[in-house]
Amino acid sequence: MELNLKKMVTESRNENTMNIDTLTTREMVKVINDEDKKVALAVEAELGNIAKAIDKISNAFLNGGRLIYIGAGTSGRLGILDASECPPTFGTPASLVVGLIAGGKVAILKAVENAEDNKELCVEDLKKINFNSKDILVGIAASGRTPYVMGGIEYATSLGAITISVSCNPNSILAEAVNIPISPVVGPEVVTGSSRLKAGTAQKLVLNMLTTGAMIKIGKVYGNLMVDVEATNEKLVERQKKIVIEATDCTKEEATVALDQVEGHCKTAILMILAGLGPNEAKKLLEEKNGFIREALKNK
Repeated sequence: MELNLKKMVTESRNENTMNIDTLTTREMVKVINDEDKKVALAVEAELGNIAKAIDKISNAFLNGGRLIYIGAGTSGRLGILDASECPPTFGTPASLVVGLIAGGKVAILKAVENAEDNKELCVEDLKKINFNSKDILVGIAASGRTPYVMGGIEYATSLGAITISVSCNPNSILAEAVNIPISPVVGPEVVTGSSRLKAGTAQKLVLNMLTTGAMIKIGKVYGNLMVDVEATNEKLVERQKKIVIEATDCTKEEATVALDQVEGHCKTAILMILAGLGPNEAKKLLEEKNGFIREALKNK
């Protein structure tokens, strides 16, 4: 795979920051902020493909599939970050959304030499987690050509799995290799080639949408409330009570009692109060409606 940095937007020099090293600190941060303003607009141009990706991911979740992120360096770390936030936010098992990074766990904290250049390494990583055709593979690479990511995409394609890319160069080989390409082109970085900046921000925004959108579509959100949030600390115990109160307009005491009756499961507590059901009835009805509160309430 020939590497030509001159052809990559993410590696080109930014005319607006040529003299950034001569600016005052206040002027410097203004320039960086001006560049960052371009990121959301670049993501906006990709909303159509982001929506297509969300539909595929949510469908996979409902049919026994998983969402797997692969990437190297910043891209890999962003995938791991997004995956790690899903269990506490949406009450999902850690196996539902998984982030893999070139070089393994040690690469989360520091660079692992040459790991991203190894195609077979990603194939090995995917085999370790038993990646299969039900799963969705999202390749994250600002450059759109990282060998580790390309190897994973090629392997997933050979299995018949749906593949998605998140890259920041137009018409990249990664984008051409997947079913759904998401390519927010944010332009040259403030510091040439430092794709942890605008490119990283764009990737984070896209990943936010992919998991949040998919979780909404499988019933993990009621209104705009995270009704499957897990209470793993004191703050989250209070957040659960607040969520039940917001969803039902009940008192704090009523929310506390309902949550206690269902071992802190927000969604069940909400349905109990709104539908006037006991714990077992509410739990059974939710199971019948695949966890969708609105569907459960139609029966009442």
